[in-house]
Order: sequence, then C-alpha cells, then structure tokens
Amino acid sequence: MNSQNNEKDLTLPGVVTEALPSTLFRVDLDNGEKVLAYLSGKMRMNRIKILVGDKVMVLIDPYGGKGRVVKRL
Repeated sequence: MNSQNNEKDLTLPGVVTEALPSTLFRVDLDNGEKVLAYLSGKMRMNRIKILVGDKVMVLIDPYGGKGRVVKRL
C-alpha cells in the first residue's frame, strides 16, 4: 500500500438524505456540500446497512468524483 496519499485523504461527516440503487447515496456534508457517495468495500463485505438519516463518514475524492462511505456513526 502507498502511504503517499495520506495528505490528500479528506474524510468529512455527513447525513444520508437519499438511498439510490446499487449502494449509491446522496449525502449532505457538514460543510454544506451535497455529494454522491458509494459504499466502501469493507462495508459491503461486512453487510453494514445504511438508511436515510444515518450519520456517516465520507472519504472525498480529491479529483471531484464520487465520495466513499467508510463508516456509519
């Protein structure tokens, strides 16, 4: 694993506002942004369920793509 990307990792808390097909979620971040996020591999593997209204941690893509839900709070 590369440890070069730790300065680029940006994880923000948010609230799930909409559940979309194929484990996509619309998340309102605490800083006011709205992002489209997908479920991370470990959360899929361990079958962690995410519902509308759940607080989650989202890893933001530094290039402006989709975020990744890495933790349910």
